[in-house]
Amino acid sequence: MRVGILGGGISGLSIARLLKENFSVEILESKSEAGGIARTRSVAGYTYHPVGGHCFNSKHRSVMEFVYEHVLKQEEWNIIKRNAGIKLHGKDLTYPIEYSVKEIAGYDPGLAASIIADFSTKKTTNDSKNLEEWFRQKFGDTLSELYFLPYNKKIWNMEPSEINPDWVEGKLPIPDRESFFRSLGKGEVDEMTHRYFLYPKTNNQNTFIDKLAEKLPIVYNYQVLSIEYDKNTNKWQVNGEKAYDLLVSTLPLNLLPSLISNTPEVIIDTAKKLKYNKVTTMLWTSEKTERTWTYIPDQHSIIHRYIHIGNYFSPRQNITITESIGTRTYEEMRIAGGQDPFLIKPLDFHVSNHAYVVFDKEYKEATKRLKDYFSRLGIHLLGRFGEWDYFNMDECINRSMNLAMKLKKGF
Repeated sequence: MRVGILGGGISGLSIARLLKENFSVEILESKSEAGGIARTRSVAGYTYHPVGGHCFNSKHRSVMEFVYEHVLKQEEWNIIKRNAGIKLHGKDLTYPIEYSVKEIAGYDPGLAASIIADFSTKKTTNDSKNLEEWFRQKFGDTLSELYFLPYNKKIWNMEPSEINPDWVEGKLPIPDRESFFRSLGKGEVDEMTHRYFLYPKTNNQNTFIDKLAEKLPIVYNYQVLSIEYDKNTNKWQVNGEKAYDLLVSTLPLNLLPSLISNTPEVIIDTAKKLKYNKVTTMLWTSEKTERTWTYIPDQHSIIHRYIHIGNYFSPRQNITITESIGTRTYEEMRIAGGQDPFLIKPLDFHVSNHAYVVFDKEYKEATKRLKDYFSRLGIHLLGRFGEWDYFNMDECINRSMNLAMKLKKGF
């Protein structure tokens, strides 16, 4: 059984490693290096992520065991405590904001009282029609208008009222009344999986990526231009020259239909409805901070977060990534970052292609139609953009493990 894997990001590498003992696998990667958006770049002696900040941990025990036993041993990782902050009203508040009410009370007692009153009287239901309703129902109007709505408008580049709320499940810490009021006495209560995360002791995520890719058959600089099923041989033909019994695609779901011969127009049109955001980043030397991330809801700045990547390292380095949704120019990023004396000198600049899936109102129906179509074709979809979902590295590995198990059972 020959398996073709389209794309050599975290998902493509993981599924290849999981299948290679049972099948003949081959990865087709368009770039000269593996790792996709998780790969780092080195500039001026510093290493950073040009597309977001990719750290690792997982609630799935099987994922942790797979990584420790087959990729990078446990002793080769540093354990880092997440210390995220929110820059609001010129103050540095502790993330998550719903647990920083005591800090808000220190400079604006009236605002803190309004947050508490909202949380005390809000009526939580499960019938939110959009993300704005979801935030208002879960956190009340004051916190929503203070932080959640302006921040989410920035990170999605659209109004929260136009976004499907389904994506938030498992992504945000959601306090109930008991935990909220308990936090007023004890401070932050953050129980999310990634309150601690792992980063390679080499201070470079590429150490993990390269280990994951080690000894895998990867064809680099290979652009997939066409995919066709040959009924005479019962094989998938890629670019008319490579034949596979089975295909696993991590290619962006909005692009895949146009690569396949005889794709119905309704599927092509559905793929065009999928929305995604690019992201622009700039690497800076910076002042020292204890934070790992800083979120910025202020609508006057194009930057929505700082990734203090230097604090993932041992010893620490004073470098920070600024991130903005969409395509920005070097000057836009330099000027926006220059408003904050915390940021000292720009070192590098990058504009991504696909970075984040957008969960707009078309999302659920469009992705279901496309996934059903590819299921009928027998093409397996995998990964953040292959499945068109918000998956971090650990969930990409988890999905790969589930697919590998399914494929092994099927043949």
